[in-house]
Amino acid sequence: MAAAVDSSPAPRASVRFSKMHGAGNDFVVLDLRGGVSAPSPDLCRALANRHTGVGCDQILTVEDAQGGTAVARYRIWNADGSSSQQCGNGARCIAAWVVRDARRRNAPLPAEFTLDSPVGAHAVTHLGGGAYRIVMGLPRFSPASIPLHGFEGAQDEYVLYRDDAVFTFGAVSMGNPHAVIEVDDIDNAPVEIVAPMLQSHPAFPESVNVGFARVESRDRIRLRVYERGVGETLACGSGACAAAAVLMRRGRIDREVTVALPGGDLRIAWPADDAPLTMSGPTAFVFEGEWTHD
Repeated sequence: MAAAVDSSPAPRASVRFSKMHGAGNDFVVLDLRGGVSAPSPDLCRALANRHTGVGCDQILTVEDAQGGTAVARYRIWNADGSSSQQCGNGARCIAAWVVRDARRRNAPLPAEFTLDSPVGAHAVTHLGGGAYRIVMGLPRFSPASIPLHGFEGAQDEYVLYRDDAVFTFGAVSMGNPHAVIEVDDIDNAPVEIVAPMLQSHPAFPESVNVGFARVESRDRIRLRVYERGVGETLACGSGACAAAAVLMRRGRIDREVTVALPGGDLRIAWPADDAPLTMSGPTAFVFEGEWTHD
């Protein structure tokens, strides 16, 4: 007699998540504490899909701290499944997530604490009302640190060519690479055309986040950012820091400014060249869920 064949469908996996956003930059947050495996690139792409998944700009994972004084560690994956080193809006959302989790466990955190990220430790201050300030560290302008090939030393403006196009921009690393283009008309800036051309330029071996900035006053700029592995987002925290740092270094704006992004405002302060830059802004919980997948 032939053996019976089990034709029942294979069990499907599920993952619990929190949906959050910071100034419209939205995230799926996964709790990986206790040694849970990191999401695969395929899972990240599936979760981020806005039609068939949860939908987000980035996946964030909350993990056990790696030692020291940090209360948790976090990592970042883009919507295309690639990993990222820095995400300012994501850092604030992780801060809000761990604060809420600590309260639920009856072990509330102090107003000031530390988080570990892929690029190091970040001091956090809970400002109340869902707002947090993150110490983002020192902007790094040397081409090698960005990385930006073809230039020996830091420049106020760089010029690159591609086909018949000429690109003039500032560049800085905030733990991830940024190009900043100053424009007169932010609403009609050629974001979808220029940003992909710069991102694929050989001068940026790790690609680049491209910001389009308009100075409105000494203490306010408007900004749109086209991110690596994502596209244009409603807000980019590290992009806001990068734009502010480039324009502050040029003397175009004051050392503390509001950066107005399509999804909301962030406050950036960089007191001096040798002082760390800080970013303050809102966070929001959208919903909790469980996503089932093959």
